[in-house]
Amino acid sequence: MPLPVPGTLPDRSPAPCPAAVSEAPAVPVRPSGAVLRSPGSRLALLIAVLVCAGVAVLLYEPQRLLASGWPPELSGAGAAAVFAAAYGLCTAAFVPRPLLNLAAGALFGAQLGLAAALGGTVLGAGIAFTLGRVLGQDALRPFVRGRWLAAADGQLSHHGFRSMLAIRLFPGVPFAAANYCAAVSRMGYAPFLLATGLGSIPNTAAYAVAGSQATAPTSPAFLGATGFIVLTGLAAAVVAWRKRHRLHSR
Repeated sequence: MPLPVPGTLPDRSPAPCPAAVSEAPAVPVRPSGAVLRSPGSRLALLIAVLVCAGVAVLLYEPQRLLASGWPPELSGAGAAAVFAAAYGLCTAAFVPRPLLNLAAGALFGAQLGLAAALGGTVLGAGIAFTLGRVLGQDALRPFVRGRWLAAADGQLSHHGFRSMLAIRLFPGVPFAAANYCAAVSRMGYAPFLLATGLGSIPNTAAYAVAGSQATAPTSPAFLGATGFIVLTGLAAAVVAWRKRHRLHSR
C-alpha cells in the first residue's frame, strides 16, 4: 500500500460501485413489420412501387418485347397463357392496354388473342386493386371529400358492379385510374373483377381484331374494328361531358 505524501490527507472517498453507475436507457427497437402498420407508410410504399414500375416501363418498353421480341418456340394456348401473365404485369405497371391488345391480336389472331388479352386485363386489374386496397385505402379515404371524389366514391361503393361495368364499356377513364379509384372505395373484389372482365370484352375484341388484320388495313374487319373503337371513344366523351355538366348544374 503506498504511503501518503507528507502534507496531504489520504483520499477516503468510497470507490464507485459498479451497480451505481447509471446506464443509458435502452431505445426500444420497432419490429420491421410494425412500420407497415401505419397508413402513411403503406401509402409511401405504394407510391414507391408505382414509380419504380413506371420507370421500368420507360426504360425497358416491355410492350415492344411482347409484340416483336416474343420467343418463337412459344405457340398455342401455352404461349397465350404466358402472354396473359406478362400482360397483367404490364398493365399494373401502366403500359397502355390498347398497345397490348393490338399485340395480342397480331401474335395469336382474333380469338386466341382476345382470350389472352382478357385474361391479362383481369389479372392486371386484380394486381392494381390489391395494391391499392392493401397499401393505399386507409391513407386515402380521409381525403375523399371533394364533390367529384365523393360522387365517384358513392357510385363505386354502393353500385360497384354497375358503375365499373359502365366504366369498362366506355373507355373514357384510364384503366389504372379506375383500378385505384375502385380500390380506395368500398367496392368488393368479386363485382370489380366480374365487371372488368365483362365490360372489357367489346373494346378488347375490337383491338384484337384490328391487330390480327394489321397487315390488311383496308379489309372490312380492320375498318369495322377501327370504327367501333372510334365510336366508343366518342360515346365515352359525350357521357363524360354530360356527367360533368350535371355535376356543375347541381
